[in-house]
Amino acid sequence: MFQLLMSAAEGESGILAAIKHNPTFIILNIVTSVIVVTIVIERFTFQLREYRVNSKEFFAQVKKLVVNGNIDRAIKLCDASDYPILQLVKSGLTHANKGADEIDAALSETLSELRPKVEARVPVLWSLANIATLIGLVGTVFGLIAAFAAISGSNLSAAEKQALLTGGIAEAMYNTFFGLGIAVICMVFHVVLHSKSKSIVHDLESTSERVFNLLTLTSKSG
Repeated sequence: MFQLLMSAAEGESGILAAIKHNPTFIILNIVTSVIVVTIVIERFTFQLREYRVNSKEFFAQVKKLVVNGNIDRAIKLCDASDYPILQLVKSGLTHANKGADEIDAALSETLSELRPKVEARVPVLWSLANIATLIGLVGTVFGLIAAFAAISGSNLSAAEKQALLTGGIAEAMYNTFFGLGIAVICMVFHVVLHSKSKSIVHDLESTSERVFNLLTLTSKSG
C-alpha cells in the first residue's frame, strides 16, 4: 500500500496506482460511463435513422393526393417505408372513411405507441449523472479515510507519512474527477437528447393534427 500511494504521490502512473490501490469505485464509474456512451449512441442512432423524414414536405405530398381523392395512392406512399411519421399518417388515412372519432382514435393510438419509443432511456442519463457523482464522492471519502488511517497508526518518518497522505488524497481526487466528469457528460447529453426527443414528439403531434384536420375537412367538403 505504501508503494502504491508513493507512486500516486510522485506522479508515476498516478491513475494506475490509484486504480490498483482501490479499484472499486473507479471501475464502477468506468462501467457507468460505458452505459452512458451506449445509451447516447443508441439514442442518436435511433433519432437520426427513424426521424430523418421532413414531415412537412411529406404531409404536403399526402395532402395533394387526398385533396384529389387519391387516398389509396397516399396510403401506398406511406407504405414506401416503415418510418414512424409515415406510419402515423397511414393510421389516419386507413380510417379516412370511418368518421372523425375513428380517425382521431387511430391517430391517438399510433401516437401513444410512438411517443414512449422516442423518449425511451433519455431520463436514465439524469439518474446516471447522480449515480456517478455519488460513486465518486464515496470513493473520495474512502480514499481519504484510507490515507489518514495509514499515517495515524504507523511508525513512519514524516516524509513517508507525507507521501502516504499525498497518495491517498490523489486517489480521492481521481474518484472525484471521474464522478463529476461523467455526471457533466450525462447532463450535457441529457439536455441535447431531451430537447431533440421533445422536438420529435411535437412534430408527431403536429402531424397527427394536420392529418386529422385534412381528413375531416375533406370528408365534409366531399
